[in-house]
Amino acid sequence: MKAVHFGAGNIGRGFVGLILHKAGYEIVFADVAAELIDTLAAADNYKVHEVGAEPRTWTVDNFRALNSATNEAGVIDEIATADMVTTAVGPNILKFVAPLIAQAIKKRSGELPPLQVLACENALYATNNLRAEVAVAVDAETLAAKAIFANTAVDRIVPAQDPAAGLDVTVEDFFEWAIESGPFGDSVPEIADVHFVADLEPYIERKLFTVNTGHATLAYHGRARGAETLAAAMDIDAVASEVAAVLAETSAMLIAKHGFDASEHAEYVATCMRRFSNPHLPDTPERVGRSPLRKLSRNERFVSPASELAASGTTPGALLRAMGAALHFAVPEDPESVRMLELLSSLSAADFVTEVMGLREGDALYADAVETVSAQS
Repeated sequence: MKAVHFGAGNIGRGFVGLILHKAGYEIVFADVAAELIDTLAAADNYKVHEVGAEPRTWTVDNFRALNSATNEAGVIDEIATADMVTTAVGPNILKFVAPLIAQAIKKRSGELPPLQVLACENALYATNNLRAEVAVAVDAETLAAKAIFANTAVDRIVPAQDPAAGLDVTVEDFFEWAIESGPFGDSVPEIADVHFVADLEPYIERKLFTVNTGHATLAYHGRARGAETLAAAMDIDAVASEVAAVLAETSAMLIAKHGFDASEHAEYVATCMRRFSNPHLPDTPERVGRSPLRKLSRNERFVSPASELAASGTTPGALLRAMGAALHFAVPEDPESVRMLELLSSLSAADFVTEVMGLREGDALYADAVETVSAQS
C-alpha cells in the first residue's frame, strides 16, 4: 500500500505519517520546503517521541520525499498510482495541492481502485473543500469513478520543535483520528489507529469546539498575562478559569446539538484540560494563537459555537471574552496578526465583525460581537 502525504512538517511526520506507517503504508511525503524535503529524502528513518503519562518512541521508515514545487510531474505520478492521498498543510493551502491531485486522478488507470482522498486539517469538512477545488479541473463522471473523498477529524497536539531535533518529532501521547465510513462503501481501509464512523459531524465539532476552542482560548488569555508556555498559562488560575468557562459553553451547545452523554463529555473535557497542562510539551501561546483572522472567522472555533448559543437564547460570555483576547494577539512574526491589527485600526467595529467574523446585522451574535470588538479597538 502507498500513501502520498502533502505536508512533511511536524504534524505530517508526527501524526499522519506515523499512523499510516504503523498501518503498513509506504509514505511519499510531498512539500514545497526544499531543505526539509531534501533532508527527508536523504534519511533512512526518523523518530516520533510520545510524551506524557505513557511515553514511548516510534521509528518511522519506508518513506520517500518529493518537492511538490519543483517536481510536480513526479508527485502526480506517485498520486496516480497511490492507494491514498492525505494532507496536513493548513485549510488555506488546499487550493494549491488540488491541481496536482486533479491531474493525478485524470491520469489514474481505470483498473485501479478509486484513490482515497483525506484532508487532515483543523477545519470543518476540509475534504469537502478539497473536493470542490479538485472538481474545478475534473469532470464529475471521472471524479466519481476514480476517487473517494472522505472527511476526517484529527486530534494530536504537536508543539514547535527543538531545531536540534532534525527530523525527529515530539508529540503528546494522546491522539484521535476519525474518518467517515460512508464514502468507502464496503472497502473501508484497514488502519488500526483510526475510528471509522457513520456520522462524522459530532466528532468534528466535538474536537474543534473543545480541543481547538480551548487551546486557542488558553493561548490568547495566557499570552495576555505573560505566560511563556501553555502549561504555565494553565497554572494561572484566571486563565484556567476562562478555559473552563469557554468549554462549559461549548459543552452545552454540543450536548444539546449532538446528544452526547453529559458525563462522558465531561470526562472528554477533563482529558483535554489535562492535555493542555502537559509539562512535557514546550508549546507556546505564540504558536497556538497564530492565524487569528482564520480562528475568528464564521465557521471556526469561536464564532461558530457562539453563534449557535446566541441563536438558542444564551449569551456566550466566555467565548466573547476569548474573542476579545484574540484581538490583542500582536505577534509581528505572524502575518495574520499584523493584518488583524491593521483591520482593527482601519475598520469600524461593525465592518470588522462583518468582514472578518462573517456576521451580519440580524444575526443573534452580531450585536455582542460588535460590542466586543468596540471594547478592544
